[in-house]
Amino acid sequence: MGFIIFVIFLSLVFSLFFSKLKKGKLGQLAKLFRIASVVFAVSVFTYWFIKKSVIGVVNDSLSLQVINKLPQPLDFYVINVNNLDKKTPLETKHIGKIRPEYYRVEYLKMTKSDEYWIAGYLGKKNLVYFSQHSVPNKNMDQMIEVQNYINQSEKLSAIAKKEIEEDSYQNMLMGIWVTLCFLLLFLNFVLLVRKK
Repeated sequence: MGFIIFVIFLSLVFSLFFSKLKKGKLGQLAKLFRIASVVFAVSVFTYWFIKKSVIGVVNDSLSLQVINKLPQPLDFYVINVNNLDKKTPLETKHIGKIRPEYYRVEYLKMTKSDEYWIAGYLGKKNLVYFSQHSVPNKNMDQMIEVQNYINQSEKLSAIAKKEIEEDSYQNMLMGIWVTLCFLLLFLNFVLLVRKK
């Protein structure tokens, strides 16, 4: 998705420059390019936001329910360990902040995996919970109750922490690019509909 966002950003920047061209055949081509850029950007962002908003139920997925039994809200991440795909051995998903006595459900694609890790943060940097779970039966849904502050493996939790930090950094970068694209999209839209 990052490459598509970058293409949208470039096309919207060029559209702003092309807004100065108004006369002749070049002006008509510039206006056509500007309209196409705005329509393409709106279409991609609409599709992306709908896809992100829909519950992530996928075929042949494992349902994971994480219940927080601790007295404080924790920010949970689940890391799917891919055994077959060596290029991306770990897939990180942010489950979200879970309040005490509440739960969240996440759906994991386990076709290339038989193991996942759960990490819980108190605050932004304080990893207070880490557990490793194997999946012997991929047809049976999982329910994890977090009842105490544990770290089952210092070595694996260090790997998980690095993976979560990288995922958070990539999400922050994506947020910056999307914000810039929205600003450019707004400017291009205003320039297109503005009357002389």
